[in-house]
Amino acid sequence: MIEIMPLASGSSGNAYKITDGHTLLLLEAGINYKGIQIGFDFHMSQVAGCLVTHEHGDHSKAIKDVIRKGAIDVYASKGTFSKLGIAGHRVKPVEARKQFQLGTWTIMPFDVQHDVSEPLGYLLANQSGEKLLFATDTYYIRYKFNNLSHIMVECNYSLDILDQNILDGRIPQVMRRRLIRSHFSLDNVKDFLKANDLSRVREIWLLHLSNNNSDAARFKREIMELTGKPVYIA
Repeated sequence: MIEIMPLASGSSGNAYKITDGHTLLLLEAGINYKGIQIGFDFHMSQVAGCLVTHEHGDHSKAIKDVIRKGAIDVYASKGTFSKLGIAGHRVKPVEARKQFQLGTWTIMPFDVQHDVSEPLGYLLANQSGEKLLFATDTYYIRYKFNNLSHIMVECNYSLDILDQNILDGRIPQVMRRRLIRSHFSLDNVKDFLKANDLSRVREIWLLHLSNNNSDAARFKREIMELTGKPVYIA
């Protein structure tokens, strides 16, 4: 059974501990390595691999330590590794829509929309037929997914909160365009969920909420009302 444990989520850093009961994974490495070690109870030798979505520091900060100190293979796109200037035998470039095996997980990377070089989301399937969708730092997901059991998706901001913050002078107008073209809004998350079959979904995790432009209680309530599924805020 899939278990999800957020270690950190947001613009200050992202890292998630994932297991299907057989193969332990780290999703993102955007906090310091000591924090990752603590999240894994210092059992880093049990981690089969680390999946990274893109090169921004809040997702990739500890990659070099994960490789060097943890002796863990890291999976990301060639574009991400190129931007980070990382190479070596533990660097495992992957491509969108080309699946690979990692322990008991079958993993399908897919392209997402963010202001970086070759960002990815990941669809992870285990041998029990469970499927976990992981997508963050994107303003749009072009794909539909069948038989999902777990969803981890960015829900960064709500447009009405963002616009009010701009009117009040708390956020510069120039930030608006960047957010709209790089992060998932509450409305876009709703559209994505409505476009997919959620009949087998057991839980939805909302990730990477903005410190200023989100409302965790409201987001959780509205997604629960829309889907009828348990919703958690990471």
